[in-house]
Amino acid sequence: METDALVAPITALEFFKGEFLLTGEGPLLSVYSLQPHPKVSASLSVLQHYRIHGIRPRSQAQICARAIHRQREHGQSSTSESSCYDLVVFGGKAVRLVRLHVDLKGVKHLHLEILGPLLNLKDWALDARWLSGNKQSLLCVAIAHNQALLLDVITGNVLVHSSCLEGCLLYSALLLVHESWADTVLVGGTVFNQLVIWKPRGGEESSNSGYKAPVERRLSGHSGVIFSIYYLQEKGYLASASDDRSVRVWGVGALGGLGGKCGDLNPACLTVLYGHQARVFSVHLSPRRVFSAGEDGTCLIWDWAGGGKVVRTLKGHRAGGIRALAVSEGEDQRWVATGGADGGVRLWKVDSSEEKDSGEETVTEKLTDLKFPSHSLPKVVCLVGEENENSSWSHFVVCTDGGMVCQYTDGKWETLWQGTSEFHSYCVMDTVNVSVKDSASTVCLCALGTLSGSLQVFPTSQPQSGICLTGGSGKIQSIIWQKGTNSVYLLASGAEGLVYRWCIEVKANENCSLVLRVKSLPPFLLPCCSKRWLTAAVCLQPSSKEVLWVCGDRRGSLLLYQEGEKFEQKKSDDDRMNEGLVAGRKRSEDEQEETKEKDGKMMEKEEINKVHDLTLLPLSCLFGVHGKHGVTSVREYQGLLYSTGKDGCVRIFRVHQATYKKSRQDNTEENVEVKQNLQLEVLRVQRACKGMEWLERILILESEIAVGEEEAAAEECEDLNKTKQLDLTEKLEVIGEGEVEENLRGEEFKGREARFVIVGFHAVHFVVWDPLRQERLLAVPCGGGHRSWCLWPSHMGIWPGFGALVFIKQGAVLTSQSPGAALGWARKSGRNGGWSLREGVHGRGIWCVARLGRIGEFGNYTLTKCAANTANNKRGEREREEGHWEIVVTGGEDTSLAVLAVQPVSGIIKVLSVITDHISGVRAVAAVTHLDGGNENSSKSFSALLVSAGGRAQIQCYRLLIVWDKQKLAPSCQVIQVASHRLDEQWEKRRNRHKTVKMDPETRYLSIAVVEEKTDSVLLALSCSDGAVRLFSISEVKNQINLLWETFYHQRCVLSVATCSLEDNKGNRNKLLFSAATDGKIAVWHLTEALPLSIDNSYCATTPPVPCLDIPAHQSGINSLAVWVEKLGQQEGCCLVTVASGGDDGQLTVSTIKVLYPEDGKTGGSRVSSQIYNSQTLPQPYVERHHQLQLHLHSQSHIRLAHAAPLTALKLLSPGLLVSTSSDQRVCLWKVSGTSINHSGVLFSHVADATGLAVWKGEEEKERKKTGFEQVNAVFEDKKSGTPLETKIKIKEDEDTDESKGRGPDDAVSMKGGSVCKTSDENEGEASDNPKNQTVSHCGEGNTKTGLNASSESRKKRTKVGWVLVCGQGIQLLRIRNTEMDAKT
Repeated sequence: METDALVAPITALEFFKGEFLLTGEGPLLSVYSLQPHPKVSASLSVLQHYRIHGIRPRSQAQICARAIHRQREHGQSSTSESSCYDLVVFGGKAVRLVRLHVDLKGVKHLHLEILGPLLNLKDWALDARWLSGNKQSLLCVAIAHNQALLLDVITGNVLVHSSCLEGCLLYSALLLVHESWADTVLVGGTVFNQLVIWKPRGGEESSNSGYKAPVERRLSGHSGVIFSIYYLQEKGYLASASDDRSVRVWGVGALGGLGGKCGDLNPACLTVLYGHQARVFSVHLSPRRVFSAGEDGTCLIWDWAGGGKVVRTLKGHRAGGIRALAVSEGEDQRWVATGGADGGVRLWKVDSSEEKDSGEETVTEKLTDLKFPSHSLPKVVCLVGEENENSSWSHFVVCTDGGMVCQYTDGKWETLWQGTSEFHSYCVMDTVNVSVKDSASTVCLCALGTLSGSLQVFPTSQPQSGICLTGGSGKIQSIIWQKGTNSVYLLASGAEGLVYRWCIEVKANENCSLVLRVKSLPPFLLPCCSKRWLTAAVCLQPSSKEVLWVCGDRRGSLLLYQEGEKFEQKKSDDDRMNEGLVAGRKRSEDEQEETKEKDGKMMEKEEINKVHDLTLLPLSCLFGVHGKHGVTSVREYQGLLYSTGKDGCVRIFRVHQATYKKSRQDNTEENVEVKQNLQLEVLRVQRACKGMEWLERILILESEIAVGEEEAAAEECEDLNKTKQLDLTEKLEVIGEGEVEENLRGEEFKGREARFVIVGFHAVHFVVWDPLRQERLLAVPCGGGHRSWCLWPSHMGIWPGFGALVFIKQGAVLTSQSPGAALGWARKSGRNGGWSLREGVHGRGIWCVARLGRIGEFGNYTLTKCAANTANNKRGEREREEGHWEIVVTGGEDTSLAVLAVQPVSGIIKVLSVITDHISGVRAVAAVTHLDGGNENSSKSFSALLVSAGGRAQIQCYRLLIVWDKQKLAPSCQVIQVASHRLDEQWEKRRNRHKTVKMDPETRYLSIAVVEEKTDSVLLALSCSDGAVRLFSISEVKNQINLLWETFYHQRCVLSVATCSLEDNKGNRNKLLFSAATDGKIAVWHLTEALPLSIDNSYCATTPPVPCLDIPAHQSGINSLAVWVEKLGQQEGCCLVTVASGGDDGQLTVSTIKVLYPEDGKTGGSRVSSQIYNSQTLPQPYVERHHQLQLHLHSQSHIRLAHAAPLTALKLLSPGLLVSTSSDQRVCLWKVSGTSINHSGVLFSHVADATGLAVWKGEEEKERKKTGFEQVNAVFEDKKSGTPLETKIKIKEDEDTDESKGRGPDDAVSMKGGSVCKTSDENEGEASDNPKNQTVSHCGEGNTKTGLNASSESRKKRTKVGWVLVCGQGIQLLRIRNTEMDAKT
């Protein structure tokens, strides 16, 4: 077995020479180049099965001899083309020397080389430092029992071993070294919450072998163990981070140096810093700042000299905390790197001049009052300016309660327009930037609405060129601007649910003055409700003839309107009415009143009737989907629609054409497909964080922009906006009228959900929330909702990682940043989100995993025209060359589901989507996959029905659409919510619930097995913690999950379920269900009669079956089952069902059940009464031979200690080949043949708490690049002792005794999660004492020196391989070679 991919907690970080970042992930050492932009450059596995906890570069560079020779030959200067740097890597009980090669040839090329063998120590290494004054490779190492070693890393010899008189256990250590061993000082953080300082040399007495050095200084004050220590030599300060959530700074004076100074006699604690919400793992000191990181997932930057305040908060990791911290050296700017338990690496730039926090803690002090003139109160604020992120954001307009519009520009207020009395006290306003027709210039249009239905529209640059419009006779509730392809639309929501619309163009006349041309459009009519006005709208224009509008109203409904060519004639016939609605000149207050009196009531009624004749009714309505507080925004992006509301939800939906099949009138069997109107369909719902209910909009997060390409991306932002507007038009281009529906239907699977952030209010803060990373990107204490605000930049709906908020509070106009501040891309990366060098997956334990399928680009390939830039194209070509992607879904303790794409060739793991609908941990997942053409090894798209279950008795069902993105050359995922189910909610709906016991709300689903796939439904069996086995049906058509039946036969927690299907020679099929509980027994159920015939009668209470067999298999709980069926060649009417089980007792049991089919071919179940037979009362063989399946235990075999800990997951790779894992961090291969179980191989895993497995078979690519792991073949157990590994139990078929009760575990398609493990780089040999069952072992050390910077070495032979994905505290993908798979025969 070999490791192809790994995601594990980042446990070591180190900056080197200001140009490189070294990271340790499990045994994997990686090097990131920071210039010109951060990227991974080299990777290598160095510590076998140990985790890297420290990386120490040697201070001086060593020029390679071959590089010097090459320079002299070419007469070059002393600057080398290739440099070598020695690194010592330590972790666990191991130390290793590694060399970093830097080749300077225009672009730096890096590669890593292992110099020597792995040095095994007798104790845990806590710190290691190079001796600076010695030319030899001498290393000082601090070990866990307060001892120090002087080590020669070349020979591996321990030169000096020194111990402290206080020989307690250390949680952390810091070595201060100088030129010699005599100058070394050790600072240790003891288990007694103290810091001890001592000298390993100790004086002349140290020459005695039994001498122990005394403690020179002792620092007390912490109330918890100490995890990290840092010393700042120039100030004489020592910092310590503790389990008590505090950071302490001590004034200790001079430590180390020449003579090994031990500091002041009475060191004092200078300050205690409390700010973390959990344990503090790392600390770093600088002359002005303290950097600390902890389990709460934040890195705090303290101004400890100025009172110990937090001046900056860096947060970018998911749950699980920050495990490693590194800070670079520098005066003006520093790099800060954090490594999380989620496997992610984040990088920030920190300016030393920063005085205040950009996070939420101290942002209150940064609010700026713009000193609005006091003659009137501001009511509405809107941005004015170009749609360009590089433009100044200090231009905006404010409307007051006196009908005055003022503009703020360059720090000054000026009055743009003064309205009449009808604009007083109440006014709604909105602005939009629009291009001037036949010109390259743009202007900002401002629209205002009043209580009387009047609207004023004018350009802010020339207010005198404005026009007045009429939107009915009632109050204008809202005004919305919406951009079209060649014009801009104005929507005004008036009385009686009418939404008046105009199409406006801006032209410049000969005098360079602006002229507004207005064309009225048919109004929309909103559904009847109490709050009947428009709050959001978006225009979809697939062609010049067809226009779709998606709107949201105050009642929380989403509406779809359609207009086209059929409305043009009506509008031309009613030109007079349109002329009455549009006035091209200003009218005074007296003229308006006079006109109204002359019109009279008859004209008013006639005009209303004409308007109603032109009214557009909604084609589709999702009534109240956002709750009674209304929809706040609707927007379109890449073919999908996004809506937000005050219910705390973002809904992703689409426009599609529903179809249904109708039988012909001639009574033939053929059905006719009937098309319906266009409809809105919600795909999924994304909730914001807890307490964030008031959502305003979503902004697209440009995560696909490569790191370091900020300048190019900034230039492309303007073009991106135009591309987005034309995107739907290009995709839905039609030839004739009515074909828009066909195009929409054909393109509905091409919409790819974008990564977005949520903008809204959380209590008194204005918040920008990232739902994927579960973190705040911006927080401004504005006082909460119910106020006017605008966010820059947000014109294009893109979140670049920074922003400035302008809002109104208590009659003042405030901003979150100083006006005119030059926020840009470089500042964005440094201040807010930073760079994500590697995305994290799950911050906590992964409990379950399911593989969906394989996807990739195969065959001919053509580069798409829409690639963003050359760098992206090259990146895509490189990814394509590296092979296919495996799509898997993981769920875990953090209550989320992650859809991941794993590339085995390069080891890259991408997060495609994160689903956060569960309210408790996800315990089990199951998937039913359907390929969209092709086969499993060459599919370009497929869909999967995903079912997840976990705590609080919750089931979620989704449809996942996996397609190949030709632009990014990578897979993409669209999530569609199908249905959800909770037991407590279903109990509340029961009419006779008073007669039943209420469901336990703490019930957990622990395992899922797919029982049967039907055309209209999927049947699932679930094991439950309340002792029940439940059968559910899922109807994707009806979007329902129904409970069919439940049985409490086990009377204790059911841990696992599995199924198998039997088919006799006559084609009759039977379904068997296997369930295992905490009592170590397996129950076998015959489900043929217990399954509903169709989904229509699924509501009927089907009688639960009775177990037909009960098999004792383990001494305690059974965590996993695996089942396969074997037909007997010569014997007709029977088959063998093999059940493998693994339990908490660490035992692997394989039970074989013989099944006899009924003689007449008709099956009536496997039970004859309601009596539950156990192993003592059940006769053998089972009676009622003519109509019943006969099951009895044929044989059973055990391996008592298959693992040194509870066996947590067991999967079937192929018939007779099992894969198991355990919390002992081993992955084992087992070959089952008859009654024998052979141990094939074992591989140490670097994923702790392994709980889930996913296995599958595939084919290896013709040219496969090796990953950065030192590939080590399986470490096999030694069988030379001759002791058999398994205990065989043979049970005779004709025995009617108590021996028949030893019925073995059966397995299933159990969907309990599996964990990923990591390879070690050395293995042991194996000798088999049984030639028949001899396993093939590959001995020796595979030393692969290529990393994620893939090597050109490849294997050209295409062979079959097996894949194992292990999950726990991380993810690891293993490859099983063909020789290991074939050896089972």
